[in-house]
Amino acid sequence: AVQLVESGGGSVQAGGTLRLSCASSGWPFRHVCSAWFRQAPGREREKVAQLSRDDTTDYAESVKGRFTISKDSTDTTLFLKMNNLKLEDTAAYYCATDFCSQFSRGVPRYWGQGTQVTVSS
Repeated sequence: AVQLVESGGGSVQAGGTLRLSCASSGWPFRHVCSAWFRQAPGREREKVAQLSRDDTTDYAESVKGRFTISKDSTDTTLFLKMNNLKLEDTAAYYCATDFCSQFSRGVPRYWGQGTQVTVSS
């Protein structure tokens, strides 16, 4: 079974930095698409960063230049480095992964449980 476990969330002041991790078992981050999503209360879920099978990356406009998605050399951990955090980055963050064909349909099958990021002034 595929299991994704996020960690690294927490509370930080605006302008601060956090790095989220997503540890995978049963599904290496290799030749697949993986992404970080977030959802704030009362808002739609938003994809903030994607790492594609050819290691290309894509970011939501709201986080470009501040967030970086990457993975480790063993393809078992996905990261999201978040710099210059803003109040509006406050949300629950989830990692997700699947074959890229499934990603193109908009709904990856495998999700972590989420980790909360709270940015304060």
